[in-house]
Amino acid sequence: MTLRHVSLAQFRSWSRLDLDLDGRPLAIFGPNGSGKTNILEAVSMLAPGRGLRNAPAPEQARQGLEAGWRIRALVGDRAVETGALPGQPRSVLIDDKPVAQTALGRLLRIIWLVPAMDRLWSDPPEARRRFLDRVTLSLHPDHADLALAYDKAMRERNRLLKDQINDPGWYRALEAQMAEAGAALTRNRRDALQAIMAAQDGGDFPAATLLLLPGEGAADDPDEASIAARLAAMRPRDLAAGRSLTGPHRADLGAHWGPQDMPAALSSTGEQKALLLSLILANARALSDQPVVLLLDEVAAHLDAGRRAALYDRIAALPAQSLLTGTGPELFEAFGDRARHLSVTKDDGLSQASGDTR
Repeated sequence: MTLRHVSLAQFRSWSRLDLDLDGRPLAIFGPNGSGKTNILEAVSMLAPGRGLRNAPAPEQARQGLEAGWRIRALVGDRAVETGALPGQPRSVLIDDKPVAQTALGRLLRIIWLVPAMDRLWSDPPEARRRFLDRVTLSLHPDHADLALAYDKAMRERNRLLKDQINDPGWYRALEAQMAEAGAALTRNRRDALQAIMAAQDGGDFPAATLLLLPGEGAADDPDEASIAARLAAMRPRDLAAGRSLTGPHRADLGAHWGPQDMPAALSSTGEQKALLLSLILANARALSDQPVVLLLDEVAAHLDAGRRAALYDRIAALPAQSLLTGTGPELFEAFGDRARHLSVTKDDGLSQASGDTR
C-alpha cells in the first residue's frame, strides 16, 4: 500500500472529502456531473504538472478564481500537501517542507486514462507527445527536470529568433544546452517505449510495437553532437520562421499491432481503446518495483461485459493501487469483493460521498 489517505478542501465540486485507501481497487460510481472525475483529478495533482485535466490552478478551486484549494495526502509515512491560494501559483510541501513539483515524481508514480485520450491516435502529435512524456516520467523521474531545462533554453533561443538576433555566440550556448537535455530526453523516451513493450501481455488487450517518430524535426535523434550541429545548420530557416523547427519537441509516438501490422490510427474505435488500455496496464507492470497509482476515468463505458471482466482481472493482479469511475455499480460487478465501492452524488452544487470511504 502506498497512497494511504487523501483529503480535499474546496477542490472543484468538493468542499471537503476525506478518503482512506487500502490495497484494493476503489470503484467510484454516480451520475454524470457528480464529482467522480474530480476525485481522480485531485489524486493526479500528487504528480508533477497540471493533472489529468491539464487545468491551471485557479480553475481548480470550488468557487472559481477568487477561492483557493488544498489537497493533503499520506504516501506511506510521508505527508504531502499541494494547493493554491487565491491569486497565487500552486505550491507543494513534503513533510511540511516546500519542494519543487518535480519532487512528487520521485515519491509516487501516477498513471491515468481519461475519455479524452480515446482520440489519442487521431489527435495532433502534441497529444501523443504529452502521453509519451507522462509514461517516460513514470519510469524516469529525471525526465521532468530535463524537459524544463530543454524548454527554458528553447524559449530563449526562440526569443532570439523572433527578434532576428544574429550573434552566433548566443546561439551556440543555448543550442549546447538544448542538445544536452534533448539527447537525454530522447534516450529516456526510447528506454520507456522498450520497457512498455516488454511489459505487454496481449490477450484481450493487444500488444503493440511502439515507435519514437521523428516528426518534422529529426526528433528521434539521441546524439548530443548531431543535435547541436543540426540546430546550428537550421538557424537561417529558424530565423525565417521565428522559432525552433528541429529537436525532440517535435517528436511523435507511433504504434502498430497484430499480424497485419495495423497502424493504431487506422484501427477501429474499440481496438484503439483496447490498445490504450494495454499500454496503461503495461506501464503499471513496468513499474512493479515502484509505488504506483492507476486512475481510470469512465474506463468501462465502451467495453462489453467480457472485456470488462478481463480488465478487472488484470487490475486486481497489478502491483498498484487503482481508482476507477463509472456511472453505476453494475459496471463493477465483475470485481466482486476484490474492490471497494464509493457512491457519489451532488446536491446544491456540492459533491457528496457515501459507502466505503474509510
